Amino acid sequence: MTFKGARTLVLGLALAVGPSADGQAPAAPQRPSGEVAVRITTALGNIDLVVDAVRAPVTAGNFLKYVDAGLYDGGRFYRVTRPDNYTPTPPNRPMMNLIEGDIKLTRVSERGPAIPLERTSETGLRHVTGTVSMGRNDGQPDSATSDFFILLDDQPSLDFGGRRFTDAQGAAAFGRVVAGLDVVRTIQQQGPLQEQNRQYLLTPVTISSAKRR
Repeated sequence: MTFKGARTLVLGLALAVGPSADGQAPAAPQRPSGEVAVRITTALGNIDLVVDAVRAPVTAGNFLKYVDAGLYDGGRFYRVTRPDNYTPTPPNRPMMNLIEGDIKLTRVSERGPAIPLERTSETGLRHVTGTVSMGRNDGQPDSATSDFFILLDDQPSLDFGGRRFTDAQGAAAFGRVVAGLDVVRTIQQQGPLQEQNRQYLLTPVTISSAKRR
């Protein structure tokens, strides 16, 4: 299967209920070192991500390169999978719910070279609900460029050793949604779908901007 496309860690943060003893407002909670926050803005709402630049440095760095260059601004979520347009073929390819996005069409000539696959066996990240991962071609592990997808269900079939890709190398998970998963679900339910490819939206959902936060 072609994609042109970890379990979220719950961090215990003590919440201050008032000013500190010296009268200063409490400091805002800090993200774990190596996590970079990105907001994707669409007409249907915002999707807030964190990308893991420590455990998936190559993939996270590649995604942030496109973000920093503004190449996702004016881009689109163009592909959705859901029960009415995806035919599962278990056990290797069970039902899968996701949305898939890419850079602005008029800027594809600025797309960078493909990157080496960072396997989940190396990063320790997993394809679970809310995971952000890079799309790549089946049989070509080192083929990811700018295409990314966001999962709406757990997909161990996309981890290293899973057989959704026939080469069993999996995809490169590199981040997760921390707010706006409801927006992802709304995008997934959009229509109409293209007649020639029922997983493609006839009118993609435009990405207004993708910026570091």
